[in-house]
Amino acid sequence: MPTIYHVAGNGSDANAGLAQSPFRTIGAAALAARAGDTVTVHEGIYREWVKPKEGGFSDTRRITYQAAAGEKVVIKGSEQVTDWERVEGSIWKTVLDNGIFGNWNPYREIVAGDWMIYPQGRRVHLGDVYLNGKSFYEAQDYDALRDPQIRRKVLDHWTQEVVPVEDPEQTKYLWFAETDDRHTTIYANFHAADPRRECVEVHVRKCCFYPERPGVNYLTVRGFEMAHAAVPWAPPTGDQPGLLGTNWSKGWIIEGNHIHDAKCSAVSIGKEASTGDNRRTFRRDKPGYQYQLEAVFSALKIGWSKEKIGSHIIRHNEIHDCGQNGVVGHLGCVFSEIYGNHIHHIALKREFYGHEIAGIKLHAAIDVQIRHNFIHDCSLGTWLDWQAQGTRVSKNLYLRNNRDLFVEVSHGPYLVDHNIFTAGYALDNHAQGGAYVNNLFAGKIVLRKMLNRATPYHAPHSTEVAGYAMVYGADDRLFGNLFIGGQIREMVGTAGYDGCTSSLDEYMRAVDAVDRYGDLEAFEKVEQPAYLADNAYFNGAKAFAGEREKVDLPEFDAQFWIEEGSDGIYLNIRLPEECLDGCAVPDTLSLGRVRIADADFENPDGSPVALDTDYTDQAVGARTVAGPVAGLRPGANRVKLW
Repeated sequence: MPTIYHVAGNGSDANAGLAQSPFRTIGAAALAARAGDTVTVHEGIYREWVKPKEGGFSDTRRITYQAAAGEKVVIKGSEQVTDWERVEGSIWKTVLDNGIFGNWNPYREIVAGDWMIYPQGRRVHLGDVYLNGKSFYEAQDYDALRDPQIRRKVLDHWTQEVVPVEDPEQTKYLWFAETDDRHTTIYANFHAADPRRECVEVHVRKCCFYPERPGVNYLTVRGFEMAHAAVPWAPPTGDQPGLLGTNWSKGWIIEGNHIHDAKCSAVSIGKEASTGDNRRTFRRDKPGYQYQLEAVFSALKIGWSKEKIGSHIIRHNEIHDCGQNGVVGHLGCVFSEIYGNHIHHIALKREFYGHEIAGIKLHAAIDVQIRHNFIHDCSLGTWLDWQAQGTRVSKNLYLRNNRDLFVEVSHGPYLVDHNIFTAGYALDNHAQGGAYVNNLFAGKIVLRKMLNRATPYHAPHSTEVAGYAMVYGADDRLFGNLFIGGQIREMVGTAGYDGCTSSLDEYMRAVDAVDRYGDLEAFEKVEQPAYLADNAYFNGAKAFAGEREKVDLPEFDAQFWIEEGSDGIYLNIRLPEECLDGCAVPDTLSLGRVRIADADFENPDGSPVALDTDYTDQAVGARTVAGPVAGLRPGANRVKLW
């Protein structure tokens, strides 16, 4: 019979772990739990790295780790430090025995790895210091602690230029550490606070809940707060641990948790080290692109398949204040669902930067479904990089991100529908074979080809590699979207597709006409088709020249804004009569097959996709209006979004 184990602050790991004799640590329960068992953790702060040893056998015989109903359970990778000595003024120090860290001292380990961009003139370590929950910044040396208005330089996402940041309120809380073989000395400027009387915590552990070995399948992790982990940089060519993560397994459910303050990534559903671990950084003999290709084949050799890997559910979590990602995954994320999450303030601290940063950053998101998430105040909202095939991004709200969505070097079919994109930089589309249906775009769209690197595509609903291709651009479908300009008018709308053919027949005729250039060259010289209909353009947004059925009113003022109040978040928008004539609801048949992957837009189970519900999950009928909400009417509209 399944056993319910209990963990409580007044327990002992020498106990049997039952309700009357609970364990003291979650780790002790993890050693005891077997398939079908439940671990119930009672109120308190547990400063440990939980390393599950065993997994479940199936979705119905899983191991569940849960916070007791109505009780606050916190798992932290930090330790509280009260032994502080004043050095000078508001600068204090504490001396820690290195034994507290085990074999992982975050004040020696630097944030490093493939596609990492190092701060100018200094290194950033995986350690951190918190004062009453507030994360400090690392100073470049002891002398910098004396300057509460330290000036830093960061890489600006929009311009890709290095710019100074001068924000005393954000940078005045500083720490610096020195280590030797026996001790780690941490210095910190606490300003008016006395660290002996406040709650001061420092990073000690790499993770909070993460198995040390792959293949620990079918776990449920529910209802915890987890924080303060010295998680390393997690590129697609490296080991990808998270504050909470699955470590190359199948069938986890991560739900109802509050996860925050990971040095890099909060939730990982990514790859493990045997398929490559930052070889570009440490070997330097090949580009990271080449090592990433090798990782795909290495993963296939160790069983990367739907039967063994992925199919995780990440739902109804709040994830915030992490340096790299809210959710990260390469290869191990396949066939997963990510929904109902509140993800915010990711990669805004900007102590370091790299090309693997977003609220959700996935590579090889085969058949991954990302829906009904609220993603705001992030450096980048969602980044789908390589092999976004069968991926669906649906009914998400994006607010105050530097960029909302980036799809890169993928060949489709992937589907983006009924989302609300509000960033001035709404979409980076460096891919092909996408369908954008009934979204609201209130920012610019950047289209780019990628003709210098081929990336894989797959047999439908499978990890089996079917081929490789460059990204020629287009082969996209855009139906029923609302494009709203405003202060930013450049590149808002679909005019970036100008020059594309408008059907596959037209494309093939054009290729045949230039066939004298040779086989490959002919396909590089002709723009792939762009299929557009029923889109609406306001406030300076510009339409694709080849789109015939559209609402093209660039001078119309839609009076669009997002209203945030105590009772929720609302969309405000004014629409003309012309926008509400109705447009056809796309489905698998009307979306057609993408050219390179030769695959249809389908649900993960292979059934036809039907876009017959709107952002609010209301049925739309046979025809709908442009935009994500089917109930919009002429004139002013106010719709609750979250």
